[in-house]
Amino acid sequence: MKKMINLTEEMKEIIKKQLAILATVDEFGNPNIGPKRSMRLYDEKSFMFNENTGGSTQKNIKNNGKMAIAYIDRENLKGYRFVGTAKLYTDGKYFEDAVKWAEKNNMKVPKAAGVFTIEKIFTLHSGAQAGKEVK
Repeated sequence: MKKMINLTEEMKEIIKKQLAILATVDEFGNPNIGPKRSMRLYDEKSFMFNENTGGSTQKNIKNNGKMAIAYIDRENLKGYRFVGTAKLYTDGKYFEDAVKWAEKNNMKVPKAAGVFTIEKIFTLHSGAQAGKEVK
């Protein structure tokens, strides 16, 4: 049975205010990391983002789907790492939602819409709770 993911209000606030940093891995196990300003919560168990460049992130997701997203509130020394799997869509409801979001936020039409399903959450807090899985 799959574990139920519970996003707290603190997590949602950090997600709303901070820049997402996402990590993917290529077919050789090499990491790729970068900011993703279009990252946003889609629902209580997934994020959505617009893939605009079609570069390494898109290639890596197509290859294996493994991804992690970090949000850090440096001022308060708190943060979270969300681990899971992403899929890309170039048509259908997810893509249409991404196009509407891009228009609303004065961004270009994306090459794809990414949907990331949260499988685990870890803290990025400073101190004794650093790196602990959120149960």
